[in-house]
Amino acid sequence: MAFPFPALAVDLVWPLGVVVAWIAGELGHRWLALPRISVYAVVGFGLGQSGLLPAGSNDSMLLLVNVAFGLVLFEFGYRINLRWLRLNAWVTATGVLEASCAFAAVYAVARASGMPLLTTLLLASLAMSTSPAVLMRVVNEQRSSGQVTERVLHIAAINCVMAVFVFKVTVGFWTFQSSGNLGHAVSTSVLVLVVSAGLGAAFGVGVAGLLRRVIGHGRDATVAFALAVVLLVTTTHAFGFSPVFATLTFGLVARHRRVLLSQAQRNFGALGDLLSVLLFVFVATTLEWHRVATGLLLALALIAVRLVAKVAVVVALSHVSGISWRKGALTGLALTPVSVFAILLLEEASNLGLNLVDLLAPLAAATLLLEIVGPIVTQWALIAAGEAAESQRR
Repeated sequence: MAFPFPALAVDLVWPLGVVVAWIAGELGHRWLALPRISVYAVVGFGLGQSGLLPAGSNDSMLLLVNVAFGLVLFEFGYRINLRWLRLNAWVTATGVLEASCAFAAVYAVARASGMPLLTTLLLASLAMSTSPAVLMRVVNEQRSSGQVTERVLHIAAINCVMAVFVFKVTVGFWTFQSSGNLGHAVSTSVLVLVVSAGLGAAFGVGVAGLLRRVIGHGRDATVAFALAVVLLVTTTHAFGFSPVFATLTFGLVARHRRVLLSQAQRNFGALGDLLSVLLFVFVATTLEWHRVATGLLLALALIAVRLVAKVAVVVALSHVSGISWRKGALTGLALTPVSVFAILLLEEASNLGLNLVDLLAPLAAATLLLEIVGPIVTQWALIAAGEAAESQRR
C-alpha cells in the first residue's frame, strides 16, 4: 500500500528517490567497490516495496526511462563494429550459438517446471539477451578496454537483436492466438521491428549528413546526438514502435557514417549519468516482492542454466575465435546481466495490452537478482581479465 503523501510530496518522491539512490551508489562504490548500478537497484527495490516510490509507471515516466535507455543503446550501438564481425566470423557464430543455447536451456527447464508454452517462449527469448545498459555502465565506470570488453559488447549486440526479434514474434503469435486477427499480429511484431529499424537508420543517415553541414568534422557531436535520441525515442514511443530497436540501429548507422562521438562524453556526460540513476531505480521499482518470492527457486535454476550455456559456448569457441579459454570464460561470465533490457521489453508489450509481468514471476526474481549481482559479475570479469583501468594501474 502506498505511503499517504500530501499532494506536494507526491511530486517530490521521484526526485528524492533518485537523490537517495545516487548518494547510496557513490558510497557503495567508494567503500565497497561495488558497481553503482547494483546499489541503485537495491535502493529502488527497497523504496518501491516500502511504498515510498509509486509502483508501476505512467506515460511520462516511461517516456523518460526510454530516453535514458535510448541514450545507452545509442552509445552501445556506436561501439559495435560490423566490419569486425564480418572479418572474425567466429565471434558472430559465438553470439548466435550462445544465445540459441541459452534459449534452449531456459526453454527446457521452464517447460519441465510446467509453465505454459507461450509463457515459456517469452521467458526463453528474454534469457537470450544481455543488458546493454548494465554493460555500458560497468565498462565506462571501469574505463575498460581490451579483447574481453570488445567481445562482450559485440556478442551482447547479437544477443539483443536476436532476443528482440524472437520476443516480438512470440508476442505477435500471442496476439494472433487471442484475437484471430493476423494483420494485427503482424503489426505488433515483425512490422514494428522493420519500421523501428528503418526510423533508426534514417536518423543515422540524416543526422550524420546534417552534422557534416552544420558543425563539420572537427567538432564533437555529443549534444546533437543526445537531442536526436530524445526525438527518436519520443517519436517511436508516440506511434507504438520500439525505442529499443530504433536507438540501437541509430547508433550502429551513426558509427558507420563516421561521425565523431567524443570519448570524453561517456554515458553522454552528466545528463546520461543522471538518467541512468533514474533508469536503474525505475526498473527495480517495477518488481514486486510477492512475484519475486513466488518465482525465486525457478529463477535460480533458470539463471544457472542460462549462465552455463553462455559460458560453455564462449569457452568452446574461444580458441577458434582467437582468445584463450580463460578469456573465453571471463567473456561468458561478463554476459550475465539481463535486467533492464528485459523489463523495458515487457513495458513495451504492456502498451499493447499484454500484462506479461504477471505471468512471468520467475523473470521478476531473476531480474532482481541479476540487476544486483549481474553488474558485480561483469565488473569482476573485466578486472580479472586485466582490462579495467584500476587493474591496469596495479
